[in-house]
Amino acid sequence: MVRADEKSDVNRKLGLKVVYEDSDIVVFRAPNEDQLLEILKNLLRERPMTVKELHGYLSGLASEDKIRRALIKLVNEGKAYVMNDGRFVIVGLE
Repeated sequence: MVRADEKSDVNRKLGLKVVYEDSDIVVFRAPNEDQLLEILKNLLRERPMTVKELHGYLSGLASEDKIRRALIKLVNEGKAYVMNDGRFVIVGLE
């Protein structure tokens, strides 16, 4: 599980647009498909992750199905692959 403050820091690092913010909540605009691909590549550059781990960072912004479809697109384009344990990794970073 991803802590709320860690998730907020990740969302800011990924360049998501803040729609609303106060002391209790930060609301980000959900990424479009191209932005999601870039976000996933950036997250996977840090370390290999499963769909569930990635969803921990992006819950509320992208469903597990949407993340899975984007990851499959990266795999089909040869930009990522799936390890034997189910984690995804960017090509060239293993």
